[in-house]
Amino acid sequence: MRHEGGLHFFGLYATIIPMLATKKKQAIIKKNQIHDKDTGSPEVQVAVISAAIAELAKHLKKHKKDNHSRRGLIKMVSDRRTHLKYLERTNKARYNALMKKIELV
Repeated sequence: MRHEGGLHFFGLYATIIPMLATKKKQAIIKKNQIHDKDTGSPEVQVAVISAAIAELAKHLKKHKKDNHSRRGLIKMVSDRRTHLKYLERTNKARYNALMKKIELV
């Protein structure tokens, strides 16, 4: 079964990604897409994951003992790193532009 955002409904993301409001997620996608219908490029995926990481980090500052969410945060950081490594390997110019755009440098 798939979530409307393309993520597995029963997977780990089903509990974490919905923290991003739909309008906020759409704004992030629009800001980072390469063409009009782009929702799956590495740039968009890294930007959405980065926003979710920021939201979850804020949550964990308040709820220090929430180890289940902490595990999700570690998984999202790992996924973002995987997308960034892929982009760096395939297109160095797009990688450098993305790093400056989302301020991970």
